[in-house]
Amino acid sequence: MTKRDNHYVPDSYLKRWAGGDGKVWAYRILVSHANERLWKSYSSKSIGYQKHLYTRMVAGGESDAIENWFESEFETPVSSVFQRVVADEVLSAEDWRLLIRFLAAQDVRTPANLIERLRQWGEVLPKLMDESLARSVRKLKKAKRTGIPLSMASPIEDLDQFPARTLIRPSENEKEAVVQVEATIGRSLWLWSVKHLLTSTLNALHKHNWTILRSPPGIEWLTSDNPVVRLNYQTADVFDFKGGWDRLGTVIFMPLSPTHLLYTQVGSEPLKERTASLFLAAQIQRFTIEHAHRYVFGRSADRQVALWRPRTVNRDAVHAEAEQWRNWHPEQSEAELEMLRSRAG
Repeated sequence: MTKRDNHYVPDSYLKRWAGGDGKVWAYRILVSHANERLWKSYSSKSIGYQKHLYTRMVAGGESDAIENWFESEFETPVSSVFQRVVADEVLSAEDWRLLIRFLAAQDVRTPANLIERLRQWGEVLPKLMDESLARSVRKLKKAKRTGIPLSMASPIEDLDQFPARTLIRPSENEKEAVVQVEATIGRSLWLWSVKHLLTSTLNALHKHNWTILRSPPGIEWLTSDNPVVRLNYQTADVFDFKGGWDRLGTVIFMPLSPTHLLYTQVGSEPLKERTASLFLAAQIQRFTIEHAHRYVFGRSADRQVALWRPRTVNRDAVHAEAEQWRNWHPEQSEAELEMLRSRAG
């Protein structure tokens, strides 16, 4: 049976913030009413998920292969490593590799990442496709004119799952044809890009010097529904979250538990301290909160969160977002089925 509740914040991760009652506290950033409680407690399985976020339509119907892939390749292998981290045990090279892979997956599998990617693709993909098609046509014409065959490009993994099709139509000139490339910007493209990043690009993360940073006494790390922070920092007032996995100076971190956090700065030596100073801890908490998409999570209700990130009260925005998610699976499924039909035809 297809898994419909796709946890973009895995239960195995979030339950580390569960209290004695097994519940995780959540601060919601966008709410309908001002009288809603600032913090509510949830079981780790009942939050941090979205229906059919990773479902994909294939020839045989709905597929949850990506959801299963996340679990088998990134979540399950790291479960014992988390236990060693919390116990402050020495980690092996393989332990570090699994932690870094888990961080990479958490960076790219969230609704926040989806929304940002769709926005970027909507702005740049049409132009990129036109330019790529024009280059290909020029190469084909040159090959025909010179008689020199084209060199074979390196194969792209899962290219058959890339949501694009090439249409060739006759033109008024019998010796020529009209070539058109169409791509669907949506779930399929996002899932294809996620898998490509997690099978190729994430190798850049293994080059960096990573540290497990403990929280100072009296402070517990918070986490969020967008838990991997890639920070470009200049001053307390000049920074952004657009750092790259291999961009010099980018600070990358992700809380692993209320007491442990995975940290690196690209191009720098590992931190000498193993426990964060009060100043650094306050900065990390601030950026974790500001980087959250819709939820901040903690083992307790932290009053400081509302100071760093006052929630937005907007009934219309809440309803509009809920409606978008209700339409998400039907709309994306129809687009994916149309692509399948066009390829079959």
